[in-house]
Amino acid sequence: MPSHQAPLRVLCLTLNPSVDLATETESVVATHKLRCSETTNDAGGGGINVARVLIRMGGQCTSLCPTGGPSGQWLEARMAQENMDAVFLPIAGQTRVSFTAHEKATGAEYRFVMPGPTLSEAEWQSALDHLRRMPDFPDLLVASGSLPPGVPTDFYARLARLCRERGARLVLDTAGPALAAALKESVYLVKPNLRELSELSGQKLDTSAQWQAAARALVESGQAEVVALTLGHLGALLVTRDGAWSAPPLPIKVASAVGAGDSFVGGMVWALQQHQPLTQAFAWGVAAGSAALLSIGTGLCCKDDAQQLFPQVQTTAL
Repeated sequence: MPSHQAPLRVLCLTLNPSVDLATETESVVATHKLRCSETTNDAGGGGINVARVLIRMGGQCTSLCPTGGPSGQWLEARMAQENMDAVFLPIAGQTRVSFTAHEKATGAEYRFVMPGPTLSEAEWQSALDHLRRMPDFPDLLVASGSLPPGVPTDFYARLARLCRERGARLVLDTAGPALAAALKESVYLVKPNLRELSELSGQKLDTSAQWQAAARALVESGQAEVVALTLGHLGALLVTRDGAWSAPPLPIKVASAVGAGDSFVGGMVWALQQHQPLTQAFAWGVAAGSAALLSIGTGLCCKDDAQQLFPQVQTTAL
């Protein structure tokens, strides 16, 4: 990074944070008591995961999230332990707890994701109000994860308008109607997976030509400046007005897919924070997302793994 350029200011918003529990059991059998291994506990939710990866990679950011109840207090304490700069907005409900069980006999993963507490209008408005009042608005605002009950579908669309008013770039990773509504307001970068892109386009996307066409349509229509499409075992695709690039999957043994998407966003945002070119940030996203596949449970990527995988990432202009 050139010495005269300060890192970009990044804020990670998680409207539906969670306490993520993970454990292992020999096999999942209905009605039986499933004896589990020791449980790991992590602060989770899309934006928090992105922030954790960003910090692990050596970046800086502020997290913003609503928290409530004993689980919310635990989340706040855990984030403090990890030296995460954060602003917590109090809510009446209790922060959700989500659960992942890894079945040792088959390697299968069972993920139980709770809806989260219902937020009142005053509670979800407080997130927008906090952002509006910020004297130093972030250069990059990352909004990642689902919307909890009570929050209107157009919340991320309102966020996109606010970012436009303040001259910030919105990085969005969500799904469904909330994603579609936000794209109508235009965002800087969106990271759908293939299922989410298919839902957006209203078409089955079975070939690489169809993936590219659907991603290009988002860019050409002005809904997003950048589309970073994650394709699981098929790799990833980057599309901008300047072109398109693909990255094949790395030859690694997959232990768990949990956290791969958030790690991808975290790696990419870290590189953008350091003013790296977009194609190089894309490669860092692939490296970080792939590194997350090496650990089971709620694990995100480790910096050392991402750095070791980065030289193996091959991006090809299409």
